Amino acid sequence: MSHTSTTADRASPTPTALRAAPATPEPGFVPHRTGVVQVPGDAAELRARIKVLLPEIAAGASHRERSRQLPYAWIRTLAEAGLFTLRIPRQHGGPGGTVRDLFELLLDIAAADSNIAQALRPGFGFVESLLAAGDAAQLQHWLPHLLDGEIFGNAGWERGGPNGQITARITQDPHTGQRHITGTKFYSTGALYADWVSSFALDDSGQETGFVVPRARPGLDLVDDFDAIGQHLTASGTTVFTQVEVQPQEIRPSMPRDRRSPLPPYYQLVLAAVEAGIARNALNDAIAFTREHARPIKHSTATRSVDDPYVQETVGQIAAQAYAAEGAVLRAALAIDAAWHAGLTQEALTTASIEVAQAQHFAVQAALKAAELVFDVAGATATLRTHNLDRHWRNARTVANHNPRQWKAAAVGNWLLTGTQPPTSGLF
Repeated sequence: MSHTSTTADRASPTPTALRAAPATPEPGFVPHRTGVVQVPGDAAELRARIKVLLPEIAAGASHRERSRQLPYAWIRTLAEAGLFTLRIPRQHGGPGGTVRDLFELLLDIAAADSNIAQALRPGFGFVESLLAAGDAAQLQHWLPHLLDGEIFGNAGWERGGPNGQITARITQDPHTGQRHITGTKFYSTGALYADWVSSFALDDSGQETGFVVPRARPGLDLVDDFDAIGQHLTASGTTVFTQVEVQPQEIRPSMPRDRRSPLPPYYQLVLAAVEAGIARNALNDAIAFTREHARPIKHSTATRSVDDPYVQETVGQIAAQAYAAEGAVLRAALAIDAAWHAGLTQEALTTASIEVAQAQHFAVQAALKAAELVFDVAGATATLRTHNLDRHWRNARTVANHNPRQWKAAAVGNWLLTGTQPPTSGLF
């Protein structure tokens, strides 16, 4: 069995309409499905389901972060609300939502808890990768798992060596034909919450090979050792594969690295949406803190902080940052939708990559600025640990460090000035 050294979200309430997963898992816990998923009829129905859950998710977010209580229950509840079915086409039993539909929903989740939003990234990406590959056998095999509410996590990059280097191996026994994986991964976003863990390894010929295995399979060890300054609860720690068996149907075809696909801009836009959600969350906290805790400075003409013109101006600045960041994310989502409608041509995908790069660059700045301005609505009381207002900056800074924003701006400038396309790597 997989090992985890975590405690679950004991503070999370159990919604009445959608039952959450067990609240206090012991080491070795594997989050099992708790109910039958009723696939939503369309994006509006799904968003209405999720909207009911968001106030309770948001109410416990700060406490979960301070006490390091991983939100197993909430992520399971979101999955069983049909969250990962949104982009599944109607002909395959899903609601057939657009990319913009998904990002509208993701912005709402990120504004409630940015950790949860980022932990969902591998699951959303897994669906998109199935759609992009268009492999009928893969769709037939994996879509039922998603429609059934199962969760997909990721065992991503490796430490040491050049960025992107893969040393994990998937070897095949020449006599039995059985394949086994050995290697260590880091940045395993969402894996602790997942039913399935996806990753890459090199096969016997040195070819990069994708695979997805059940998180409870013998030899798969998940460790909660992610200790970044922010986004503590994304479960982005270490995954160790020790002779983990992989079945033939669990091997996934790799996407070509020398051609564009919708996946890199999609993954990058998820990070931008998380940043925009942090900005909105900072706005919500600024409003609540001003109303409930702040008092005017001694020489203010106002008797209440809500009437202080400089506090009003500060809240207005935060609101503008959040508003613009969300608008940028949704505009870029439309560019990815346009690429799908254009048949995923290289031209349309390049446009999408450029738009996403701009949205991501701005969303990072907006989140960092909003997180800084929160402290200007009050005095020293705003810095007390009990309020945990610094989590917005820490979370925004951590997400921003996934990919250098300087490269985003430089790639856009190079495209506009010389027509040079951005790289076809996973960062664009």
